[in-house]
Amino acid sequence: MKSADLLADAFGRIRETVHEAVAGMSPEGLHARPDEGANSIAWLIWHLTRIQDDHVADVAGTEQQWTAGGWADRFGLPFAPLETGYGHRPEDVAALRVESGELLTGYHDAVYERTLVYLRTLHEADFPRIVDTSWNPPVTLAVRLVSVVSDDLQHAGQASFLRGCVERGAL
Repeated sequence: MKSADLLADAFGRIRETVHEAVAGMSPEGLHARPDEGANSIAWLIWHLTRIQDDHVADVAGTEQQWTAGGWADRFGLPFAPLETGYGHRPEDVAALRVESGELLTGYHDAVYERTLVYLRTLHEADFPRIVDTSWNPPVTLAVRLVSVVSDDLQHAGQASFLRGCVERGAL
């Protein structure tokens, strides 16, 4: 199995977890938070998708789906157009409101498809390419993509945990 195939599998698992965390949830459930300082399912799914969109578009040299696909307009959030949620405060989390889980999964699916298109262009020799020199050591394409997978899986797991809390009436 090639590296790009492994990454495609990992991003597919993230997609499955995103859909499972959101499926059938009411808007109230999507926005439930254990306390004022915590994230909601909606925010977690939006954020993990924004990070994937931002980082993959950057290494691919393409425009983000958020803007190119009109998702920023569909969501209508009170954030700057290229905001990803990194560094959001509790009041920013509270400001993220969606009408349905379908909006979240629709955006995630668009980013997932764009990610797969990009992964299909990669060869093993591409992965050592330096994509970010602001870190020491500089970040390679392989490290950046694995970092996105790691971040996304953590947030998808958090969203799944919150879903369980909502379903059990703990929130």
